[in-house]
Amino acid sequence: MAPQANSEIERRIPLEDLLVFHQVARSLTSSLDLDTILRTIIEHMEKFIEAEMWTLLMLDEATHDLYYAIAAGGEEASLRDLRVKVGEGVAGWVVEHGETLIVPEAAADSRLDTTQEGSPRKVRSVIALPLRGRKGTHGAIEIFNPRADQLTDYTIAFLHILADHAAIAIENAHDMARIQQLTITDDATGLFNVRHLYDVLGRELERCGRLRLPVSLAFLDLDRFKLVNDAHGHLVGSELLARIGQRLRELSRKQDECFRYGGDEFVILMPETGADAALALVNSLNRALMAEPFHMKSGLELRVSASVGVATGPGDGATVHAIIGAADSRMYAVKNNGRGSVRGASGD
Repeated sequence: MAPQANSEIERRIPLEDLLVFHQVARSLTSSLDLDTILRTIIEHMEKFIEAEMWTLLMLDEATHDLYYAIAAGGEEASLRDLRVKVGEGVAGWVVEHGETLIVPEAAADSRLDTTQEGSPRKVRSVIALPLRGRKGTHGAIEIFNPRADQLTDYTIAFLHILADHAAIAIENAHDMARIQQLTITDDATGLFNVRHLYDVLGRELERCGRLRLPVSLAFLDLDRFKLVNDAHGHLVGSELLARIGQRLRELSRKQDECFRYGGDEFVILMPETGADAALALVNSLNRALMAEPFHMKSGLELRVSASVGVATGPGDGATVHAIIGAADSRMYAVKNNGRGSVRGASGD
């Protein structure tokens, strides 16, 4: 659209629409929760333009494809697990080019084929806008089968304003999520830190207590780790800690969470896991941890041994300090009896 046309539209904006713009801006900047922001975008869009379906797709930075974050028009459930490749279909084209796509009623356009996107609707027309911010394009808004008389310059200008506000709000939410992640992550290993352990364990104990489910925790202490620092220096020691943290994540189950407690101590939290199952899991994990050497950047091959204590709530206690204390005590009992093994409530 030409700059002059935009200028003319801005001069013709009535007071009620200016109030809508103000409401949109306030709504989108009043929350840093991404899901709330995305639903706010769709809600305002539904109020402004009549159409059969609205969707909002977000770019997955890890896989570089698009997923349906929000859909209005009764099809959110059917689209939830679908993915759209960048460059394919309406949304994929918009994200790839960073441009708005407007296909009027009954126009022939191959991008209107939504069979790959999973939509059962017959698409006759579409308005699609990129969510483009300072750091790139984050996704796309699609409006399917809008009323023909609403495909006006004024409508498109309003939608561009909405998309610009939305992109800013999305970037702010992403930035806040990254900051929050940094506050709960250990720099050296990439695992969660001890502060986050206390928060998560407290919530898990409360949940499992309410549902009468067990929760187990393993406290690992690396044996004679100081010798690594003394022999090879602290840089090698830090690298080894990072590799151990990665290995622990790989060896743990999907539902378990790994933490660096401090120094050369680690914790694995096992929700809804009883004492016997936890002991078997940790024994298997510890054997695997000790079985293979770690290959350092310098060419060194280093093996590790760990002493582990396992505690289970509610039998070993119903508070954070009680569970950690019980696991810690059993870990020290292993240290005092030869190292390199696992001890649970039974003393095994």
